Amino acid sequence: MKRDELKQMLDKMKKDTEDGKLRWRLDVQTTEGNEEKYTVQEGNVAWVVDECYVSYQCTYRGKEFCMITYEMMKTAGERIRTVNYVFLPPLGVRLFSLHTLLKHSVEADAVLMSQIHLLWELLMRLSKKQDGQVECHIMEADVSIEED
Repeated sequence: MKRDELKQMLDKMKKDTEDGKLRWRLDVQTTEGNEEKYTVQEGNVAWVVDECYVSYQCTYRGKEFCMITYEMMKTAGERIRTVNYVFLPPLGVRLFSLHTLLKHSVEADAVLMSQIHLLWELLMRLSKKQDGQVECHIMEADVSIEED
């Protein structure tokens, strides 16, 4: 699926979700709450890295839909850099692994990332209602810190 097709689909899915027609399952794996973080040295700057995967799953128009997003957030003092990826894997692929997911990537732009963020915010609001429309599972991601 191309980026513009995904944008249109997400717009329709968001409306259907607001109308109560879609039920979602979210699986989130993140390092944000971890006490131990890993760092990346770039020149003379040491960046602290957080990673977050989100799997968005629902049945849309009779078909299974799964979109996985990945965000890497690097911070150094007040500076923040982010890298975002969007994946549309086939049904059998649900691993949170960049190596596995890269061949299923969709070229992302600011508009697509904004639409995904708006969907995320909607799903978080609905999840707080606990009415069953959104099932959310959050897991801590392990950080492997290599020692010299």
